[in-house]
Amino acid sequence: MRKPELIDFSQERIRVLHFTWIAFFITFYVWFNMAPLATTMLKSMGWLTKEHIKVLAICNVALTIPARIVIGALIDKYGSRIVFSGLMIVMAVPAFVFAFGDSFIQMLISRLVLGSIGAGFVIGIRMVSQWFPPKMIGRAEGFYAGWGNFGAAWAAMTLPWIAITVFGDWFGLGDDGWRWALVFNGLMSLIYGIAYYFLVNDLPNRKKFKGVKKTEPMTVSSYGDLVQYLIWSIPLVGAMAILAWRIGGIMVDGSPLIPPTVLNIIYIVLAAIYVAHVFKTLQVNLPILRKGVPESEKYHWGSVAALNSTYFSNFGAELAVVSMLPMFFELTFRNMLGSDGSLIMTATFAGILASSFSFVNLFARPLGGLLSDKMKNRKKTMLIYMFGIMIGFIGMANIAAYGPIVDGAQTLVPMFDGMWWLVMAVVITIFCSIFVQGAEGATFAVIPMIKKKMTGQIAGMAGAYGNVGAVCYLVIYSMVDAITFFYIIASGAALSFIYCFIFLREPKDSFSEELNQWDNIDEESDTATQTA
Repeated sequence: MRKPELIDFSQERIRVLHFTWIAFFITFYVWFNMAPLATTMLKSMGWLTKEHIKVLAICNVALTIPARIVIGALIDKYGSRIVFSGLMIVMAVPAFVFAFGDSFIQMLISRLVLGSIGAGFVIGIRMVSQWFPPKMIGRAEGFYAGWGNFGAAWAAMTLPWIAITVFGDWFGLGDDGWRWALVFNGLMSLIYGIAYYFLVNDLPNRKKFKGVKKTEPMTVSSYGDLVQYLIWSIPLVGAMAILAWRIGGIMVDGSPLIPPTVLNIIYIVLAAIYVAHVFKTLQVNLPILRKGVPESEKYHWGSVAALNSTYFSNFGAELAVVSMLPMFFELTFRNMLGSDGSLIMTATFAGILASSFSFVNLFARPLGGLLSDKMKNRKKTMLIYMFGIMIGFIGMANIAAYGPIVDGAQTLVPMFDGMWWLVMAVVITIFCSIFVQGAEGATFAVIPMIKKKMTGQIAGMAGAYGNVGAVCYLVIYSMVDAITFFYIIASGAALSFIYCFIFLREPKDSFSEELNQWDNIDEESDTATQTA
């Protein structure tokens, strides 16, 4: 009897797949270590406010945008193994700093830096694509990303218990238990980062990775594509401006966190970065376009833009939702009592319930990739998933209803009374998550098919757009209530559905059996990287 391939560890590509999803898992376990401990942190530190938590949540996803761009260039030059190991080792440092932060500035800066660990996702996409053929790429990438994303769910499920029970009660650290839970979290990244370097190879048959010497912007196939590329590059910088604006409005000791003069300087620097990107992009692309792009080198940039929109709407929504969902459940069902009169919705229980959104990653994202492989129509699969996301978030908007205004703040209450409605709330959450994360798998089942030798660039840009979505959605969340927030992200999915319906093309030769290897890159013509 043949052993199922996913557990056939005699195959090196299967070992690489498992070692790589574990690395991704740990990066997400570290990246989302704050949300499940937010209420515990508020109780432990009297000066910390809900407004601070919302700002830290925005910071948590902000620098992942430029980090994915930088990481995209680094993996093209040094290979996935070295970069993944280095990222995990380096990011343990801000994890430790945040754990022992005793001022908002210290926590804000360390959280900003720590957000860079979210770039690990792009590294694994490149690594897996080097080991599996196109006909299997959907399920392989889906499996990698699904189990990796589960790190966020594992953080929500375990960190409150580790903080409160293990370090708080068993080790007698009391209110500081959450700090040591975060230290434990960072140690996992440090240790596995060292181990990963020795566990994997970049290419099959122990071939040596040959990185590019020069990095340049993405090349395009037409003047119209060039305009699209420059337009779609604006939000990669604009998201950073939004972050700066939002943080600049926070008052610390009666003064803005970022003074107006400094804020204006930040805007000027970001504008200069975009202008430099435009100049470099034109410098690279105009001579190529004047000469004429060979038919074999052309690709449809509208599909790249469509997949940017899907990842904005699915992964961006996921990052935002997992950052706010534990608190949403805890506050919505805060008055629910058990049969003995005790409160049901503790911080730990809220974290467990909220983890259901990420938990289904274990099968939902691989399923999205598998369906994209099996349905023989990747565009149709993508459209079905985006429509399902819209319906799912409309359902989540109706978990809660508006309650009374208390001390000037709008409260939320369950839409219906009784334990049955709490169960239904979890069911709605899981239904929504199946479509959100299945769409992520379907997105990265298409990306390697658009233009094989540019997969790293396209994956990096789409991945960055996931974080652009997260920044935009979290900024919106910081200004609206949870019900309105869910309706807004449902609208984002609807707009992406329309864009994909018009502009996404079914990729050619996307079910080939040819192995997509990345060695022997032409260092003069294939300068695959990611710039903004």
